[in-house]
Amino acid sequence: MTKRARVLPIAATLLIALGLSACSDDPEPGDPSWADGSPRPASAEAAPPEAPQEAPPSGTPPRTPSESPSTPPFTMPTKASGAPGARKVVDAFSAAGLKVANARNRTVDCGPDGAGIGCAELLVTDAVKVYVFPTEANAINQTDVWGADAYRKGAVVLSYLGTKTAEAERKRYNDVLARLG
Repeated sequence: MTKRARVLPIAATLLIALGLSACSDDPEPGDPSWADGSPRPASAEAAPPEAPQEAPPSGTPPRTPSESPSTPPFTMPTKASGAPGARKVVDAFSAAGLKVANARNRTVDCGPDGAGIGCAELLVTDAVKVYVFPTEANAINQTDVWGADAYRKGAVVLSYLGTKTAEAERKRYNDVLARLG
């Protein structure tokens, strides 16, 4: 056996041993040191509870732990210029004799605290959801995600996800949007 053939198994054994020894002091689940990188308490006793945090000055909302001081505040996007507003689309559906029962403005769901898909406006009815996006590219991307359950004209997307709207009715909604200027 050559000298090289004997060195390889020894080197591999050493690497494995070093790797295993580095992992031997992993903290137990629930140990706070695993999350923040602080060392384990020297004794077996539980670490003392943290001091209560002071409340932020009144009028200032408390920050969530995931926020960074350098994170700019979220600004809702505005609809594409020339695109009809969601209310105008729903009014056109109503004028065409289509069902728009239980219409509700859900624009708040466009932002990070809702669906977070980046729409500028969202009006929901029992039969269809009307999304207005800031750009046509955003609308195209979302239509691609929803596939056959969506119809797009410009920056406006009709979504039928979660509705019981029949295919023939969907076509009528789509046709009204297609004619809307």
